[in-house]
Amino acid sequence: MNPGRLGLAPLLQENPLWISWHDSNWIPVLNPGNVMDYFSEKSNPFYDRTCNNEIVRMQRQSLELLNNMTGVEYIPLHVQDPILYVIRKQHRHSPTEATPMADYYIIAGTVYQAPDLASVFNSRILSTVHHLQTAFDEASSYSRYHPSKGYSWDFSSNKAIAEKTKTQTKKEAPVKEEPSSIFQRQRVDMLLGDLLRKFPLPLPQMTNNPTGGNPSDTANASNNHGGAAGDSDHVGADATLIKQEPTEGGVGRGGNNDVPPEKKMKL
Repeated sequence: MNPGRLGLAPLLQENPLWISWHDSNWIPVLNPGNVMDYFSEKSNPFYDRTCNNEIVRMQRQSLELLNNMTGVEYIPLHVQDPILYVIRKQHRHSPTEATPMADYYIIAGTVYQAPDLASVFNSRILSTVHHLQTAFDEASSYSRYHPSKGYSWDFSSNKAIAEKTKTQTKKEAPVKEEPSSIFQRQRVDMLLGDLLRKFPLPLPQMTNNPTGGNPSDTANASNNHGGAAGDSDHVGADATLIKQEPTEGGVGRGGNNDVPPEKKMKL
């Protein structure tokens, strides 16, 4: 019999992780006692007809004889009645040594093959790369470039994003920008303090006094001297004016030489 003519060749080449099998007649009566008979159905694509289970089944023997045989066999691995059953396919080398080949789980009467770790990693990585590539392609479709403005975003082609952007713009109230924040002011004050400590301001230089006295006393003495000189000049000028002022009456032995009263006030 040629499997290609019957259309079985594509089924054999198909990845077993992509297929499932179930028999509606068994699902209502499925239990831990007949789950191996359900899995051994001829229409189940996951069941190998050359396994030791088939030999024991044809001889109507107990499954306990599988421990004394070598070759491929199926054993129930985990049971969670009535929803979950796990069956393992393994190659037995001795009564105490067996190599796992595949695991199958039955959920609500449907049989699936459990994926191996490499298949899980490959599937997750391919899914992640696909979504990232889709995101980058969509983001690049909104980018625009102008020689004078450079790159920008244009979401007008996507109506949902454009309407959402307009709604957010209307709802957002204008925020008054502060000239500086508290953190900036504190930071600037700290930097200025560091600069003052590193580069202190120069102190005023003291003037040298040759007499050895206090500079303030020297300045007061200079001011007093200048004031005395001014007073003496003023008195001299007044005396000159007095000498130039002619006296009333004749000058003689019996004359009056007193200075007029207005001149005495000036002195």
